This record gives sequence, C-alpha cells and structure tokens, in this order.
Amino acid sequence: MPPSRTPHKILRSQPTIEGAGVHLSRVFGFNEVPLCDPFLLLDDFRSDYPDHYLKGFPWHPHRGIETITYVLTGDVEHGDSLGNQGIIGSGDVQWMTAGSGIIHQEMPKGDIDGRMHGFQLWANLPAREKMMTPRYRDLSSAQIPVVNLSGGITVKVISGEVAGVKGPVADIVIEPEYLDVTVPAGEVFRHATKPNHTVFAYVIAGQGVFGEDSDAAADADNGTLVLFEDGGEMVAAAGDTGARFLLISGKPLGEPVAWQGPIVMNTQAELQVAFEEYRQGTFIKHSG
Repeated sequence: MPPSRTPHKILRSQPTIEGAGVHLSRVFGFNEVPLCDPFLLLDDFRSDYPDHYLKGFPWHPHRGIETITYVLTGDVEHGDSLGNQGIIGSGDVQWMTAGSGIIHQEMPKGDIDGRMHGFQLWANLPAREKMMTPRYRDLSSAQIPVVNLSGGITVKVISGEVAGVKGPVADIVIEPEYLDVTVPAGEVFRHATKPNHTVFAYVIAGQGVFGEDSDAAADADNGTLVLFEDGGEMVAAAGDTGARFLLISGKPLGEPVAWQGPIVMNTQAELQVAFEEYRQGTFIKHSG
C-alpha cells in the first residue's frame, strides 16, 4: 500500500475581479499550470454583498474544458446559445462540458439575505475530447448523496466514492472525485485516493491539519488550498472549531496547455482558430 499523502504546496486564495465586475477569490489559475493538472482554475465566489456579484458573467464562449459550479447559498441563473436555461440553487451542482464550444452566461442572484456562496472549478479536456459535443449535468442537492461516517463526519459525494456510496457524476475522462467534507472538532478523516492522481483540499470553514506525518503536515484554514504529493490515503484532522473542505482529485493529462481567456486548447494555432470562428459566427459546432 502506498504511503499516505503529504502536503506538497500551500496556496492562499487571492482577491480578483472577473466577468462584468464580480469580486471573487482565485485559489489557482493560469499561473499554476501545470501544477494542478488536470484542473485549471478554482474560484471562490462567496460574498454577502450583492454589489460584488450581481453584474455577473454575461455572454462568453468556452471551448476545450469543463466548468463545475457548486453553489452553497443563493442562486445562479444560467443560459446558453443552445437554448438551455435554468437556476443553480443552494446545494446544487452544474457540471458543464463545453467541448467543441458553447456560448453562455452565468448571473449570480444571491439569496433573500443577499448572500451568494459558491465555487467554480475548471477541468481540462484531453486533446481527443476537446471538440466533443457539449453537455450539461445539472444536479439538484437532493440528487447528491451525503455519507455519515463515525465521529460525526459527513461527506457530500458529488463524484467519486465514499464508504461504498458513489456520487452521481460519472463517466468523466479525468476520473474526478469531488467531495464536500465536514469534520467535527478533534476528529480525523481518512480517505483512500488513487495513486498518480492530483489531489487537493480547499478549506471553506474552520481549520485542519492535513497529512499524517507531523514533520510534513500542513495547518490550513478558510481560503487555503493544500496540494498533496503522490501517495495513497489522504488524512485530515480538524481543529478546535472543526473543519469543512472540498476534496478534489483527478487524473493528470500531461498535455500542453494553450490558454486564452475562456478557451483552453493544446496549441496556439487551435486558439487562433477558436477566436476566429467566434468572430465569424461559426464557433458553435453542435446543436445540443
């Protein structure tokens, strides 16, 4: 059995402005390629101030990636050039595969108290799947199982498997695992991860110590990401106030990344083609 994972790098989320003026915290992005392969970007858009998010993300294209939106509190209205539209509400997930290309908008609305809390993760697509047919997996909170473990630990399983319970997102090429883990004060969470996969934990409440080796363990609190070395089991011990974190993993692609704005391909030539098609109105390749 491979040794438990030790922390490799610690990242603190940094404030930035995106879209039409949305204030958010970027956990990692362009500057971290290929550190988090197959993942490209993680944004934390938690805010209690409507002025920070209501301008939203008006119409924009995507190609070559998947965007995973997970809402804790509030609503995000979305629509696209194919006629899809809806609302991602509290506890819901939207797993959008842009593939060959989609033009969409995402407009955060918050809840009745003006709170808008959520996260968006970008996952890369391998070269052979860059131009696949776009698709959505819209998951309501009720569709996402919650596993109760000993010590009061709870795990919301979006994708992957915990204690024999599988999440509803499957058949994704990077074999992702996306868990929302809550660990009460003083408890320890252990979870087997796949060797050679990229694994990170992003703390969204409280504080925890990540890693079993006391000499190499990392102390992390709200807004901190812990990226792990390769290994087997991931171990996290909650602090005095407990800990809640997103545990995310995936199979690295090991391919070149050509990235400009919302489009991620393998070569600069492919990027040029994508933006030229967008200008000419031939960007959309599939009708649904």
